[in-house]
Amino acid sequence: MTTQDRLSSAFAALADPTRRDILYRLRGGPLTVSELATHYPMSRPAISQHLAVLEKAGLVERNRRAQWSECSLAPNSLAEVAAWVEQQHTAWNERFDRLEEYLTKEKPDE
Repeated sequence: MTTQDRLSSAFAALADPTRRDILYRLRGGPLTVSELATHYPMSRPAISQHLAVLEKAGLVERNRRAQWSECSLAPNSLAEVAAWVEQQHTAWNERFDRLEEYLTKEKPDE
């Protein structure tokens, strides 16, 4: 999978507020699907579908322990997303700086 494909999958997964909240909850450590489901007004299969999207995007890992499925954040899962956002942030700041310089030069003396 190319970097662009991974970014597209990650941003698609992050577009949903429930999935973002799941990632937030997993910051504290691994949780089972049942533990996650208690926080949402939806069925366990619906939570599993959200987890499948996060897993496909490489943001979450699921490990089977006996009959339980434990979910955790994938190591460095958001590093690529954060790097892309930082690149965009830097580029936009540079553009705004150039615009400010131009406007300062073009501004009539008051």
